[in-house]
Amino acid sequence: MTSLRALTVALALAGSAAAASAQTTGPPLATAMPSWASLIRDLPRDLGRLPSRTNALWLGGAGGLAWAVHPEDATLTRRAAGSHALDVTLRAGAALGSGGTQAGFALAVFTAGRLSGHAATASIGADLVRAQIITGALTQGLKRAVNRPRPNGGRLSFPSGHTSATIATVTVLQRRLGWRVGVPGYALTAYVAASRLQDNQHYLSDVIMGAGLGLVSGRIVTLGHGPHGFSVAPLALRGGGGIGFTTAWP
Repeated sequence: MTSLRALTVALALAGSAAAASAQTTGPPLATAMPSWASLIRDLPRDLGRLPSRTNALWLGGAGGLAWAVHPEDATLTRRAAGSHALDVTLRAGAALGSGGTQAGFALAVFTAGRLSGHAATASIGADLVRAQIITGALTQGLKRAVNRPRPNGGRLSFPSGHTSATIATVTVLQRRLGWRVGVPGYALTAYVAASRLQDNQHYLSDVIMGAGLGLVSGRIVTLGHGPHGFSVAPLALRGGGGIGFTTAWP
């Protein structure tokens, strides 16, 4: 029941986002109606976009930050898990960020677009579905390669699947619909990530790396789609790094 409520809320959010995007200036969304077969057929194209300088910078940055916070992992998770106030506040995070909720939302958007004959909605839904497939494969593969114990004694802690699934969804929506959707979406990702620490399921380094994987997965399925008048990307500089902000005026 909790997952159903979470999916309903997500669908309502998507409806509001679509209305807001109608006022966004930029190239029109793709109009070709994607087929069910395209959800699998387009995966090789998406994966071919994975090896790139920008993606390497995002993943390298996430990995470096995860390594930097690693010494404080146990302390931060212990403090979050011991907070009753956070337990009440972050209780919905497990349902909102679960793979079932995120995949269900993606399939719901795609199916709604197909049934209504609205190709733009179906195209966004197709991107969401493929992003979930890719981030799920990357996350599960890394989990099994690292096999890090969870703070609660379980297995496969690194990276966080809830975080990667949520940010993959949000990145697709942000890149297809703009920052009016992206800002609250990334705030939701932070909420889900914090809930994983409070639930004693993950360390901070787990959710950071999960965020990197999900962001890259959402990015590679949306290249060439949607309005990108304003974008953020990591920069590699001599002796350090930074974040670049790019805006394009019509």
